[in-house]
Amino acid sequence: MSNKDNDEKMTRGEAGRKGGEVAHEKGTAHEFSSEEAREAGHKGGKAAHEKGTAHEFSSEEAREAGRKGGEVAHEKGTAHEFSSEEAREAGRKGGEVAHEKGTAHEFSSEEAREAGRKGGEAAHHKE
Repeated sequence: MSNKDNDEKMTRGEAGRKGGEVAHEKGTAHEFSSEEAREAGHKGGKAAHEKGTAHEFSSEEAREAGRKGGEVAHEKGTAHEFSSEEAREAGRKGGEVAHEKGTAHEFSSEEAREAGRKGGEAAHHKE
């Protein structure tokens, strides 16, 4: 079987990957700006969802991806710094969703008392 026969049986994705590898080896590959990469990812994700082939993240996978993204953003100095009001609002929304889904942590009276004590201490120690 010739290479031509093998190439004809290659999927478009495989052919694109192979072409990209060759371009990188030759040093002729296009280097995407972060905006171009974001746009390409957006288009690819949209197409995958329309085709029904997009990866569906489990809660654990999504949490891990978010954790890693947050770490990188903090290392690069690009992470969003939440104001206390933004953090409070995010926590409130997360709590509402967790309660609606039935996944919220149910605090014992001791845990609630301790959380209240710590919150009170933090509020008193603010500058």
